[in-house]
Amino acid sequence: MTACDCGSGIPFESCCQPYLIGQVQAPTAEVLMRSRYTAYCQGQVDYLVATHHPTHRSHNERAVLADSIRTTTWAKLTVLNSQEGQANDTKGTVEFVAYHITPSPGQIHERSRFVQQKGRWLYLDGDMLPPVWPKRNEPCWCGSGKKYKACHG
Repeated sequence: MTACDCGSGIPFESCCQPYLIGQVQAPTAEVLMRSRYTAYCQGQVDYLVATHHPTHRSHNERAVLADSIRTTTWAKLTVLNSQEGQANDTKGTVEFVAYHITPSPGQIHERSRFVQQKGRWLYLDGDMLPPVWPKRNEPCWCGSGKKYKACHG
């Protein structure tokens, strides 16, 4: 079994797959955010659109997502902070860093906002934040096993 792209360490089949195939709804904002990252990694445009709040979708969202998925290779997700976003909440925020290898090594550092409506978590929008890079002697985010300074530093 393959580990899930979301970084949980759990096999995909037991982690994000049930959400991506619509078997169950994500129980928290953080789980939704992790499953959306996995959807980006696996090219699941329909899931990304379905879990984006309808009032925040663009008219060309599917095309933009498809282009992004085609040109980006994701390497790692790190969740830095979650506030609210539990089953009993109606809103939540998740701060994360998503590292990518292509089109060039980089990252998205975002504080995302989510709302729960009728028992279903939806992504609203997010604020882009400054990059978070490892220190020179820390392991590289790409998983090479090298120190950051000897890899992408």
